[in-house]
Amino acid sequence: MLYLVGENIDKARAHYQAETGKIVQLMRGIYVDSSDDIDAVVLRHAVRIAQYLYKRAYLSAASAVLLAPTHDGRLFISGPRSQRTRIRSLEIIQNAAPTHPSTASAVIKDSLGEFRANVSSVRQRFLEAFRMRSEHAASLNDSMRAEIAVRLIEEYGEPKAAADALWALARENEWYREGELAERYLLKQPTTTVINEAALNFTVAWHGQPIGNLNHDGFEWRWRVQQGFNLPLIRQTVPGSLPPFILSLLPEGWLGKVLKSPDERSMLRSGKRYMSNIAIAQSPKNIASLPPDILAGNLSAHTLGGVFSGTYEGPGRDNIEQDFEQKLARLYAEADTPRLSGVQIKAPMFLDDKGKLQPATGKPFTHILKPAGIGGYQALPPIEFLALSLGRYAGFTVPEIALVSMPDGMPPALIVERFDIRASTADTRLFALEDFCSLLDLPPEAKYDGTIERIMRALRPLSTAPEKDLLTILRRALFAWLIADGDMHLKNMALLKIAEPGDASFDSVRIAPLYDAVTTRVFPQLENDHMALKLAGKDDRLKRADFLKLAATGGINASATGEAMDALLAGFEEGLNAVSLPSKLQFGDVNIAKAEQMLTLCRDRLKQFLQD
Repeated sequence: MLYLVGENIDKARAHYQAETGKIVQLMRGIYVDSSDDIDAVVLRHAVRIAQYLYKRAYLSAASAVLLAPTHDGRLFISGPRSQRTRIRSLEIIQNAAPTHPSTASAVIKDSLGEFRANVSSVRQRFLEAFRMRSEHAASLNDSMRAEIAVRLIEEYGEPKAAADALWALARENEWYREGELAERYLLKQPTTTVINEAALNFTVAWHGQPIGNLNHDGFEWRWRVQQGFNLPLIRQTVPGSLPPFILSLLPEGWLGKVLKSPDERSMLRSGKRYMSNIAIAQSPKNIASLPPDILAGNLSAHTLGGVFSGTYEGPGRDNIEQDFEQKLARLYAEADTPRLSGVQIKAPMFLDDKGKLQPATGKPFTHILKPAGIGGYQALPPIEFLALSLGRYAGFTVPEIALVSMPDGMPPALIVERFDIRASTADTRLFALEDFCSLLDLPPEAKYDGTIERIMRALRPLSTAPEKDLLTILRRALFAWLIADGDMHLKNMALLKIAEPGDASFDSVRIAPLYDAVTTRVFPQLENDHMALKLAGKDDRLKRADFLKLAATGGINASATGEAMDALLAGFEEGLNAVSLPSKLQFGDVNIAKAEQMLTLCRDRLKQFLQD
């Protein structure tokens, strides 16, 4: 059941029922029964929700044809301004309406009854199909265009009369380019098709199954979802650009440089395998031959006292320490070596059931190896090990981790078990990990552009347990402050989405486990590092009052906030008295000093926070 404040429920009753857990708030004024399939309810009432939120808008493009969202959960409207709103599996995409729109009234029915909605007229939606670099235009596929053309010719008697009618509307709105293309479509059919030989066509697969095609015509990208795939996984939010979800998977930082890929085209041609169980290749046959990423050996079964007890067969000193980046990059010379995003140097690995850890080239990608860095960052593995260990004490879900003794006297590395893949061959679940750069439609280089409040606003309508996840975001921010993590940016927080085969929506959309947590202030030139993202308008000298203000802004219950913060602080203090580097490994005096510096800094921050 859908509830809209002011229409079928009053504000006081909605607040009371949300507090008692009977209904769930999706956005201000919009609620659903907590026992319902929320994604299904949202999609069934998509037009009503859009009309409730945007009273001056009308259905346009594909939604004017369907009078409903597209099969991948997008509802297209036009109104006073361009904006987009995501509510669970629904994305409402509004573009700026023309000065003199031509609309008509349509009857729509859902479980709350019949209602009327304004939609683009037949003439206008045909012109909308020819807008340049428009997501609305791209939503109208070839069959829709053809059907609208037939409808116009039937109404006006002949193609020339239909074109004249289109031109009248086009001139009124100064859509001259659209009028020209629409007229050409109606009057002329090309006899020869010429294709730019630089054009690329990639098949995109998820868990080994093709879900769509990514094309580049030499000028811009175009994403086409495969008919029958209904999950809202990949969206092309900016016409002509790579979908944010795909962009977030591409290598950046050191790997982007050593691959010598000058642009997105060459980067996609250089590899096939990516995080989130995604494969991208020019031939579907190349995808079918790739190994599925499924856990074969559990890291916990081959870990003793925080140290990996299996057999390491990964890169050694010759491949890592000498010309560090270039040598490690040899792993990526093979196209089927999985590509990793992020600026930290890391290698994709496979752990088998016997405890053998080896590069994932040609094998399932189940674990991530993070060797010691260079240029003052040699202590990254032990610092991240301690930070994630403290995170577990603080109450966060943390992936399995272990420190790995490296060959040739090299500093220990960190191995992390992937949490976004299937646990066994009997596991049928479908996993996708989407970071907040992608969720907020931002490029990776904008990962520091945002606030914790902005994350919360984006999270509420997407999460399947919004109240719990909002509290987790607040706790993550507090933890980042306590460990002096100045790198908790938009790519280091993500949603973990889980579905079953055949589902039209994700069963679970929750904040992902804690990952990439480090104390940045112990590294060179970062001694005065601030929080990566501001909260309550601040990125330093944070106090309890700042987090309470954040909770109020995010609509989080005050008593629940206090209890959660107290539990985190107690667990964090317990962790500080318990965690340490394994004594059996040789870290070197510098790395041990960095670890001691980190723990001292954490103790000081905890003490100060408790006193404020």
